Amino acid sequence: MIFIAGISIAVFFELLLIFKKNKIQSDKILIVWMFLISVHMFLFFMNYTKENLNYPFLLGFSLPLPMIHGVMLYLYVASSTRQLPKNKKLLLLHFIPVSAAFIYLIPYFLLPTEEKIYIYQNNGLGYELFMRLLLWGYLITGIGYQIWSIILLNRHKKNILNQFSDIEKINLNWLRILVWGMAVIWMVVILDVDDFYDFLTVTFFVFVMGFFGIKQIAVYPQKQLDRARKEKGKYLKSGLKKDLSEELFQKLKGLMNDKKLFTKNELLINDLAAELEVHPNYLSQVINEKEGKNFYEFINHYRVEEFKRLVSIPKNQQLTLLSLAYECGFNSKSSFNRYFKKSTGQTPSQYFSLITTK
Repeated sequence: MIFIAGISIAVFFELLLIFKKNKIQSDKILIVWMFLISVHMFLFFMNYTKENLNYPFLLGFSLPLPMIHGVMLYLYVASSTRQLPKNKKLLLLHFIPVSAAFIYLIPYFLLPTEEKIYIYQNNGLGYELFMRLLLWGYLITGIGYQIWSIILLNRHKKNILNQFSDIEKINLNWLRILVWGMAVIWMVVILDVDDFYDFLTVTFFVFVMGFFGIKQIAVYPQKQLDRARKEKGKYLKSGLKKDLSEELFQKLKGLMNDKKLFTKNELLINDLAAELEVHPNYLSQVINEKEGKNFYEFINHYRVEEFKRLVSIPKNQQLTLLSLAYECGFNSKSSFNRYFKKSTGQTPSQYFSLITTK
């Protein structure tokens, strides 16, 4: 029963994804991946129940498929975090192992039915070397793409902290669930406890994958991303010499103190770069070197200090702490409380109580 349920869930979510409106690139990759998972689960079911012996043309088709899921994980994570290579033809290289396996199996697919069944029932008799290489292919692609996806996710986290002053709308939880969910599946497969538990794990993973994939929580706010891309090339030809970094840093501090740009709640590093007429990469480098902070920490430090200044003014103490936080550039109560506690070791309420009792 679990097999039928698992396949049905995969097909159901596949249809929901197909009919999802306003699909983006990562949605399309997920549609292809869910289709491959559905096919793989069906072939697994046929193999587990020995039904494939009644349909011998299916024998062998499931063997290369485990190597495709690591590739699809990488493509989905890379697409969701905008880290796919510009040259899309390079993506075809990722499909070489699974394509090579299918090509190698062509002579087997063309064998007479009785001979195919005989080889299958004798654990791949005559294909022992191929089966060993295939096992290594499973391990290398599974673990390799798993690690690669984690690297992409960590790189993405670093990138957004160097570009955005507010990351409240940037949610990486879905991708973390996806990456570590795949890791759990590979652990279950490697332990090789029982095919039933393999299928059960995959079924649960498919349910989570379909549920979050349809919701498609943004991991990069499109509106802000478009703004960043629009500004990115503006100052590409500008150069920053080492002896000018201190000058740029002083200009940056002057800009922050005079114009208080940090009060803009969706401030991007590109916005500051535009004001200073310098490439965002150079500005990020200066902030990291001179302040020892990323852009997110740099801007929110100014916001915290501005909040401290405002809340110390008696007439402002009649206002709510949240309204003052918004005035300083924070975009939500949760982001304000979280960063203030991280920066000062106190909650805003604790800090307010301390200064009002002095």
